[in-house]
Amino acid sequence: MDGLNNDIEKLSQSDRAAIAAYAALATWPPGFMIYETAGRADGVFVVLRGCIVLRNRVKAGRGFVPAMAGGGETFGSEGLARQGRYATDARADGETETLHLSSAAFRAYVREQPQHAIALIGQIMRERATLLQRMRELATLGVEQRLLLALLRMARSRAYASDSGQVVLGTSQYRLLCEMVGATRESVSLVLGRLAREGLVTRDGVRYVISPPGALEQRLDRSSSEHDRPLTFTHADDERAEM
Repeated sequence: MDGLNNDIEKLSQSDRAAIAAYAALATWPPGFMIYETAGRADGVFVVLRGCIVLRNRVKAGRGFVPAMAGGGETFGSEGLARQGRYATDARADGETETLHLSSAAFRAYVREQPQHAIALIGQIMRERATLLQRMRELATLGVEQRLLLALLRMARSRAYASDSGQVVLGTSQYRLLCEMVGATRESVSLVLGRLAREGLVTRDGVRYVISPPGALEQRLDRSSSEHDRPLTFTHADDERAEM
């Protein structure tokens, strides 16, 4: 099972600085829609700080979040294909700063900065592998296991967790969790209720307070044993993001 991306696997500060010489810098306000599904795509974006949520529209009022991009990660790489079209919506979750490397600038970057370009291409490939793993989870794991993995990703993320790794789910974070899990609010509420009875989740008014990662990892191990399905949680798939 994939885990959470650690900082070593993301683009380094030197890689980001090299890209900045070829790319357009932008700062997006919270909630800003950077692009929409099926829009013309060009080049690739790199996140410097903040978090970008990639969302597929499923039904009116519902969506599925296949990935989030944080500091040192990329999104919108569909734009490197000929006549590319975006496969998701991309929205800034909090103030976010990005670089945009157009297709023409990408070609120049590959010619003139091959070592840094290899790092960028490797990052895109890692993110593709993570996306394939997410598809496997959706097809083979139950709601409880997917929810535990989603909570662990949020706990490893600087965008959603405190320094202790504790996550507090308000209304918007709860909706995001449901979309990450790919389940209805009712199904997610049932699992959170079960975790609350075990002491892993507490209610604070309309908010949920989630236990630190260690306790969630132990609960994931028990859940996989109960379902006779081996799951290992490593730090190779951080969903996401640096603030």
